[in-house]
Amino acid sequence: MNKNKNLEPTLPRPRLRYGLSHVGALLAIINLAACSQLSTREPPQAEASESTAAVIDTSTARLPGLCEADPAWLASLTAEVEPEPLAPPEPVDLLGRIRAGFSLETSGDPAVQRELNWYASHPEYLGRVFARAQPYLFHIAAQLEERGMPMELALLPVVESAFDPFAYSHGRAAGLWQIIPGTGRHLGLKQNWWYDGRRDVLESTRAALDYLEAMHGQFEGDWLLAIAGYNSGQGNVARAVKRAVQAETATDFWTIKSRLPSETRTYVPRLLAIAALVADPAAYGIDLPEIADEPYFAVVETGGQIDMALAAELASLSTDSLYVLNPGVNRWATDPDGPHRLLVPIEQRDAFAAELAALGERERVEWTRHQIRPGQTLGQIAQRYGTTPAVLREVNSLRNSTIRAGQHLMVPHAVKDLSAYTQSIEARTQRRQDQNRPGQRYEHLVQPGETLWAIALRYRVSTRELASWNAMAPGDVLSVGRQLVIWSKQPVDAPTVASTDRI
Repeated sequence: MNKNKNLEPTLPRPRLRYGLSHVGALLAIINLAACSQLSTREPPQAEASESTAAVIDTSTARLPGLCEADPAWLASLTAEVEPEPLAPPEPVDLLGRIRAGFSLETSGDPAVQRELNWYASHPEYLGRVFARAQPYLFHIAAQLEERGMPMELALLPVVESAFDPFAYSHGRAAGLWQIIPGTGRHLGLKQNWWYDGRRDVLESTRAALDYLEAMHGQFEGDWLLAIAGYNSGQGNVARAVKRAVQAETATDFWTIKSRLPSETRTYVPRLLAIAALVADPAAYGIDLPEIADEPYFAVVETGGQIDMALAAELASLSTDSLYVLNPGVNRWATDPDGPHRLLVPIEQRDAFAAELAALGERERVEWTRHQIRPGQTLGQIAQRYGTTPAVLREVNSLRNSTIRAGQHLMVPHAVKDLSAYTQSIEARTQRRQDQNRPGQRYEHLVQPGETLWAIALRYRVSTRELASWNAMAPGDVLSVGRQLVIWSKQPVDAPTVASTDRI
């Protein structure tokens, strides 16, 4: 695939419209040319055959009448004619463009009908999902068209994440395309403290389509098997296909689905159901929102790390709006090591780029000269300023984490209070922890050697509940000193931090 190919949509060629007057003018020109040729044509030779003379006579028999026509009439045909005004082009809806690219085979399987019935009975849900989809859908559709992939795949994030760019599942899947950490690394998605490529709109879309294309090839051009593999893993689908071959049965999805995980048996029908609804929403009494068939965002190079609150001000956006287009940014600023770019609404592109160009490199984040106090560690200083020891070592040219009291460190940090970065990991986690739930609320400070499983057992809750209350997945690694919120309906002895009653 040519990664540098222009992704702007190809506009249709304008159609020329001719009225009778235009045709008349064209005929007049042809006639005049014909008369001119007759006046200079050599007469047929006497020795020409009888058949040749007959052809000549026939071809010229009609011309004298036209050539001798009233000159005023001929002039009227070639007179200036006011062209008919062209009607303004009808606005093109993006869902219509996606609909036109559908190519997967439909199915009357009962599972598809069940999912379709659910979607059709929840129009408010669909309205919310497609409203969230608006910033991303044009880019996804353009990528699918460039690769020649079925346009139904543009609706896969409806099934995966409901187009929530911050969605995080109990299986540790993140972003619009719900990619798990291991698969993300395999697909080349960078994941660190500052940045998560699984949520980055450009990178996650590239990775998801790469993965689907690879499985499409693996399963010999069967898109439904590729989609099933996206959900359950290509290994599960490959094993199901192998068992079907051994049993001498067909290997299509509908034949092997009983051999796949139960979630996958529903997953493929769910995509086909939402595609059927988009194909003909009126048939199900649904009004889908109109989404303009034009780019929503533009990519602006930042040249280095930049504070998200500062960038939002430069682009005349709220921090929420900037994070929604750049959900791969985990913290208060972009990753110091890149990618050095931000997506902004296309209307803000030029103004933001101009404002950014006027800033010096050191003005893109706030800097403080910090004097090290006795007993302080590099990790403690980094935590205080919302950065990492690695960043402090890099900007201060430190070979290791050894520091001495009285020394000074240059520390990059947020321009505003961390609460202003409304979609950073910390802010999203805090909102999750602050939700009221039934039972008694405990706050637990993670100690060395503790695991989610051990803490859940102590507080008599499930590991999945404990992870969900703290915006985690059960498989996430706990860091020492992290504060967890726990809601228990049973008495618990000696909580580590504090407890409050909230029923």
